[in-house]
Amino acid sequence: MASKPVPPPPIPRLYLATPEVDDPASLAAGLPALLDNADVAAVLLRLKTTDQRTMIDRIKALAPAVQNAGAALLIEGHAELVARGGADGAHLNGIEAMSDALPTLKPDRICGVGGLPTRHDSMAAGEAGADYVLFGEPDAQGQRPSTEAIAERLNWWAELFEPPCVGYAVSLDEARAFGAAGADFVLVGDFIWDDPRGPAAALMDAETAIRQGHAAMAGKVEVEQE
Repeated sequence: MASKPVPPPPIPRLYLATPEVDDPASLAAGLPALLDNADVAAVLLRLKTTDQRTMIDRIKALAPAVQNAGAALLIEGHAELVARGGADGAHLNGIEAMSDALPTLKPDRICGVGGLPTRHDSMAAGEAGADYVLFGEPDAQGQRPSTEAIAERLNWWAELFEPPCVGYAVSLDEARAFGAAGADFVLVGDFIWDDPRGPAAALMDAETAIRQGHAAMAGKVEVEQE
């Protein structure tokens, strides 16, 4: 009996990182329209560090704009502020930070983790309970792996492990490559906000690039199965 073709994985969804937020008013005003025009699964809020009360107020100012659009709001670091600000989870850097945050976040909130330079680190994070793993973000010195190395790590993870994997893309070309590599989500940030046409056009282009990469991957899978 001939085996059934294996369907390609779902199209990766966007994960949008904000600029560092000091005054949330303009971002809160623009987010609903931005999220309405693209398939954004989650927003990663990067807060300018200040006193906790102010940071909580900033989370509360942005949470409705994100959550009413059907997206999750995650905070970069600051897991202790997630529940108090009404966010959906936190993104932590490294296994130690993730382990420290898990008791605060679980079982009701999302705990994502990056800062995983080796395959062993990635597997350890998954086994410890990370809700997703992120590959490709810059390290403390601003260095990051090549596009090819990030795509290879995403492909390896997607084929072997259950928790979702996220590719950190710094360009449309990387968004396309990670869409083809099997990422569940593609994190986009600075190049979206820095686009002279505005973030809406850039985000739509990123979504198109991801879909192009996924379509190319799906076509390759079909050819290999014939």
